Amino acid sequence: MSGNGQHNHNQPASSGHPAAGAQQARGFDTKLIHFGGEIDRATGASSVPIYQASTFHQEDILNPPQHDYSRSGNPTRQALEDYIALLEGGTNGFAFASGMAAISTAFFLLSAGEHVIVTEDVYGGTYRLLTTILNRMNIEISFVDMTNLEQVKGALRPNTRAVYMETPSNPTLKITDIHAVTEWAREHHLLTLLDNTFMTPYYQRPIELGVDIVLHSATKFLGGHSDVLAGLAVTRTEQLGKQLKQLQNSFGSVLGPQDCWLLMRGMKTLGARMTHSEKSTARLAEWLSKRSDITRIYYPGLPDHPGHEVHVSQSTGFGSVISFDVGSGERAKQVLDRVQLPLVAVSLGAVESILSYPPTMSHAAMGAGVRAERGITDGLLRFSVGLEDVEDLIADLEQALA
Repeated sequence: MSGNGQHNHNQPASSGHPAAGAQQARGFDTKLIHFGGEIDRATGASSVPIYQASTFHQEDILNPPQHDYSRSGNPTRQALEDYIALLEGGTNGFAFASGMAAISTAFFLLSAGEHVIVTEDVYGGTYRLLTTILNRMNIEISFVDMTNLEQVKGALRPNTRAVYMETPSNPTLKITDIHAVTEWAREHHLLTLLDNTFMTPYYQRPIELGVDIVLHSATKFLGGHSDVLAGLAVTRTEQLGKQLKQLQNSFGSVLGPQDCWLLMRGMKTLGARMTHSEKSTARLAEWLSKRSDITRIYYPGLPDHPGHEVHVSQSTGFGSVISFDVGSGERAKQVLDRVQLPLVAVSLGAVESILSYPPTMSHAAMGAGVRAERGITDGLLRFSVGLEDVEDLIADLEQALA
């Protein structure tokens, strides 16, 4: 593996999607285009139709059709759900109205009185859900440094039910050894969940490493164009798929058919976008590492990243999110005010570069003290590298840092 965009994505997933068959053995770039729903069988149309319907006529009420009401299932959404299940190598896929809707629904597999171990440097929205909502439901949370397996093991309680991972983490890109955690969790009959937003299945397929439920903010790299809000989940087993389906139908925060279509359109170019952006990010990381005015760089593609070797063992690429510390909040504001090319915005993973300020954006829900403990300093910036010419991005950052 290397950080220059040369990766092997042709290894088949270890578990097959029930409708996939030979598709699962194809190379990943092929699966992005030929996923089973790319041609409408009724008309030959070159994309999945948008079934803009809330309900479906039943010719025989004693033998109802596959779809009866769009909250419970919609043909356009089903095509997307089968698509992500194929890409992740899972049994069942689920599409939600946002990444947080997917994460929230998955957490409701837990019951009151149960305990979950969570990576300490988790996305701010997930942190808010855990500390302001699930705690009121009597679900106990322990935040641990998951780069240290002993800390994970030490957090085990008699009522522990699940382990929640995010790797690389947001925004400090810490790396969790997925296989080591899932192997330990299985010994203790624990459910494992992983947020795969940063890597996507293009670079990292957690189900192959033993994870039970994979989650995505599909708003980011999977959608890729800053024009759709969506969340996805994939289960490792049919049994878990049935449980998550029941929750999805009960909560009802499903993705509408038009957004499902937009997301599928974005996913078809995932490989090309990820490869281009990763190559640019490697160049940006190299440039930043030579500057004396950058106090710290967080990017698993750098050989001196503490999680570099673990990441190489479980992923086929390094992604295109890089965080760096410019030394102070004042200097961070200067950079944010002066840049001209990247959007200064919440979110990431789009064709356009996006520069974010975690203390007031993605991790504003964390108190200042908690952010400091997790290394989210006032000088930290998170850069999601898009498809622009990287030398233009570097020139723009150079003038902003001057």
